[in-house]
Amino acid sequence: QVQYVESGGGLVQPGGSLRLSCAASGFPFNEYAMTWYRQVPGQSREEVAALNADGTFSDYADSVRARFTIFRDNGKNTVYLQMNSLKIEDTGVYYCAAGFNTNGLGYWGRGTQVTVSA
Repeated sequence: QVQYVESGGGLVQPGGSLRLSCAASGFPFNEYAMTWYRQVPGQSREEVAALNADGTFSDYADSVRARFTIFRDNGKNTVYLQMNSLKIEDTGVYYCAAGFNTNGLGYWGRGTQVTVSA
């Protein structure tokens, strides 16, 4: 069974940093691209950052480019999102899923809440 366990969220001031982790299981992690998504109440999930299976190619939403970095450890079946220079508009619940800017397997985890507030 496909599972994602996101962690690392929290409350941070504008300009601060957080590192999110997503531990995945139930599929061959090293064969799949991974994407981080963000959801704000009342809105649909949006793609934030995507990374191919071997970690050599990434893509970012314009709103986070140069501030966020996606990377992965295939030995630990984990994908990370390093978030720097956080802005209030980065607030939301962050999810990960297999696929490159698409949820290829159709599963979601519980997500991790990120709140950026002064």
